[in-house]
Amino acid sequence: MGYDSLGQLLQGITPLDQAAMAGARVHVDRLTKPPGSLGKLEELAEKLAGITGEIRPMFSKRSVIVMAADHGVCEEGVSAFPAEVTPQMVHNFLTGGAAVNVLARQASADVVCVDIGVNAELSHPALVQRKLRYGTGNMAKGPAMSRDEAEAAILVGVEVVDAAVSQGVRLFVTGEMGIGNTTASAAIMSSLTGVTPQQTVGRGTGVNDERLLHKIAVVERALETNHPDADDPLDVLAKVGGLEIAGLTGVILGAAARRCPVVIDGFISSVAALLAVRLKPEAAGYLIASHVSHEQGHCALLKELGLNPMLELDMRLGEGTGGVLALHLVDAACRIVTEMATFESAGVTDGKQGANDGETAR
Repeated sequence: MGYDSLGQLLQGITPLDQAAMAGARVHVDRLTKPPGSLGKLEELAEKLAGITGEIRPMFSKRSVIVMAADHGVCEEGVSAFPAEVTPQMVHNFLTGGAAVNVLARQASADVVCVDIGVNAELSHPALVQRKLRYGTGNMAKGPAMSRDEAEAAILVGVEVVDAAVSQGVRLFVTGEMGIGNTTASAAIMSSLTGVTPQQTVGRGTGVNDERLLHKIAVVERALETNHPDADDPLDVLAKVGGLEIAGLTGVILGAAARRCPVVIDGFISSVAALLAVRLKPEAAGYLIASHVSHEQGHCALLKELGLNPMLELDMRLGEGTGGVLALHLVDAACRIVTEMATFESAGVTDGKQGANDGETAR
């Protein structure tokens, strides 16, 4: 399912299946437990039904899409790590040695690494090569990329999803790698929400207090230099974004068009989600928030998206690590609706009669 333009893609994203959600709600309420007693797992089961149109969905094949790209703003000294770490970490992903690889193996998920804009020549049989340019421009001095490049990067994410779906994948996790990308993400969040850089800029790779203040100043300068239009998400993405952030925006929109759930990871992935939702509000229904990151701004960002994270582990690594951990909870929600007995099938009294008689239901 190819898309010639972003507009064509957005037209293919539709609201959740309300009939399937109602059916899932009825089924979950018939399971051998007090109504609502499994909390967020029940909400998740209902949402998965709405996304897929199936009351009992299963996701035997799942993929973590790790988009990798470099950022010209690293010239400003905003990270504790040098830009050379991006291609080095891509190699680590491809050889299975990164944290996301370890956690993905535990969750029976594939890791797909995409070079969408790494500032180095990379070659590996497992690498998905979709390089659009060798990193973005320095947004503190001018636009990070052109509008056409931003749209092309979004469509790369869509193409990666389409290829995975053709192989039977029905569940996606967003991951990323790009030294400097928390700086770009903070700039995007400030642009789209009006929240100041003092509140969106975090420590990223672990910068000290002095460099944090410098990082805030760099984001302020990028916003003053580029004047991104908050009413035009593509303009914001092009002027102060990143190629991997654009790619993840495409992953989210592509998955939504295919009626597949997307488990979003931390701050950077959530910024991509915000872009996706601003481009197509219906995309919000396909998002599952895995965790709240230790990165400043993430909690407010999730509230902006109307998402309730399932985990709080003080993580701030990225790569898709928090998202992969949440796959175990997705599996739990699916198993509950598939394997748990109903009151009728188990011959268990459901407590409604007792409640009607004025007795205390357990």
